[in-house]
Amino acid sequence: MATSSTPRFLALADVAEVLSISMSQVYALVRRGDLPAIKIGGRGQWRVETAELERYIEKAYRETRQFIEEHPFAAEDLAAEVGHLDEA
Repeated sequence: MATSSTPRFLALADVAEVLSISMSQVYALVRRGDLPAIKIGGRGQWRVETAELERYIEKAYRETRQFIEEHPFAAEDLAAEVGHLDEA
């Protein structure tokens, strides 16, 4: 098996860091089945495969694009939010 700089599996804390969300939010995504994960080891540690995380992110992008197409004013809200951040 070829080694890579990207690990195959990530701990939930790592997923939280990548997505910039809390551990409890990641755990909720996993428990709802939105983000596929496995439970391994005697202590039942959760792990998310990097490829599954990437699929989840791509799905989120697709759903966001669809939401914006269906709710055009949402794009204006985003522009206002970004403008607000630029002022800070």
